[in-house]
Order: sequence, then C-alpha cells, then structure tokens
Amino acid sequence: MAIAIVPFDAGLGADIQGLDPSAELSATDAALLRQAWFDHLVLRLREQPITDNQHMSFSRIFGEIELTPAGVLARDYGVDNGGGRAGSLPPQITVVSNVVEDGEVIGDLGDGELEWHTDASFLESPPNGSALRALEIPPTGGETSFINMYSAFEGLPAPLKRKALDISLLHSRLKSSDGVARRGFENFAITDPSQVPGAVHPAVRIHPDSGKKVLYLGRRQDAYVMDMSHSESKTLLDEIWAHAVQEQFTWHQDWRLGDLVIWDNRCTMHRRNAFDPAMRRRMHRTQIVSKREV
Repeated sequence: MAIAIVPFDAGLGADIQGLDPSAELSATDAALLRQAWFDHLVLRLREQPITDNQHMSFSRIFGEIELTPAGVLARDYGVDNGGGRAGSLPPQITVVSNVVEDGEVIGDLGDGELEWHTDASFLESPPNGSALRALEIPPTGGETSFINMYSAFEGLPAPLKRKALDISLLHSRLKSSDGVARRGFENFAITDPSQVPGAVHPAVRIHPDSGKKVLYLGRRQDAYVMDMSHSESKTLLDEIWAHAVQEQFTWHQDWRLGDLVIWDNRCTMHRRNAFDPAMRRRMHRTQIVSKREV
C-alpha cells in the first residue's frame, strides 16, 4: 500500500496513511514524509502500536535525535533537570506522564494544563521537532493543540507586523511549560527581566527549509523584548500573543492509543489540556535536531 498524506481542514496537520512502521522505508517515501512535514507542520500516525526503537527510527527520518531535555541541560549547562526518563529506556526517550509507581514519579509534566509554548526555546539551538506517542491516555482531557505560526505571522495587522520584525525576545529557561521552576532555579527571584538565564531569538525568523517568515514566540511566561522597558515589553508581547493564539490558527489532537504525532518546532506552538489526576496518561517523546555532517 502506497503512503498517502491526508491534510486536515484546520490549515495545518495531516494524517499519514499506508505506512508500515516495521518495514524499511525507501528513500522516496522518506523524502515524501519530510516534504509533508514542511508542508503541513504536524503529521499524525494514527493508532499504530509501535516500539520505542520504531519510534526512534521514524524520528530519524526527519533528523538526528537529541538527548532528553534533562540530558541536554546536564551536558550544556551542568544543570540536573531531573526526571524525564524511566528504567532502561534509551537516553533519547523522554517520558511525559503523571504516573506514579512504587511511590516514584516515572515521567515529567504531570496532569495540569501546559501553556502555549515551543519546546526548549531557551536553548541557543532549540530542537527542530518533537515526536510524541500515546501509550496510556485518560478517557477525557489531555488533548494537545497546535498553532500554525506561519499563518499567525501572515495575519498580523501591518503595524504589529512591523514591530515584530524589529524585535528579539529573551526566552527564559527558569520554568517548564507547566509553570514549575526547573531544578536549580526554585529560588530564583526575577528583579530584572533582561537578566534571566536563557537565549535570545528574533521574534520573526526564516524557516531554514521553507524559506518563509515565521513568528517565533517560545512561551509567554518570563519572556522579554530586548532593549525595551519591562512595561513596554509586556504591552507589546500581550498584543502579539493575543493575536497568535486565535482559534483560526489552531488544530486540536484528540489522542487515541498508539497515536504518534510529530511537529515542526520551528513553526508551531503547542499546549495541553489538563486531565483528571486520578487517570493515567503516559507518553514517550523524542526530540529531533538538524542533520549533522559526518
């Protein structure tokens, strides 16, 4: 059966049909999937009970796999971010879960709402993409939503677009997307938003594969517009964010067991709905970086 890409009506996202994750992929099919990723920003492989090795093999179609965020922080910053991996899983697999076994939390990010964000934008070189797979899901809640940040940029009113083109943002690494302080920063007091640890990125970037301009916001909490006063920065960011998170730019993923969703982190943002803490939700995630020269 030939691989088919079936776009969603939302203006981003598409289903992959006809892909056998256990079969070796031809170069033609791999190129088809990469192009579909660039075209649709989010791809979904629906209800495919695959292994971690198959998950990683699928991810490698789109680039090399990075260590877990905890591994990146430990390697690059000497910060132990804690958690994120369980048992003997490969160091490239992050567990996103609220599950507690034998009194031990086996994953990250719990059961609360996760605000709109771009993965690891606090790094100088954030991952190109992420691939998230559902192993256990609650009967309701825990849905994931995505924003097309190309469309968000293109839809900006002209005066706001001119401002966005002229600014850079400081992306704080103090907190994760659930609003909880990262390990080592629990007692960090923000007295000057321009001095928080993180990375500076232009608010409008050029996507390296599509060549198109894209709005790059990271996450709202503790963000700061460089070379502005705190009040000016807050006012401008509130205005840009209010525009970007409109429903017209979004698509919502209602999870089923075995779903694997991969998104282009360079041109999307995503968020998660909260769910009943008494219900189990367990996901495995890989993060994808650029191909490196051998």
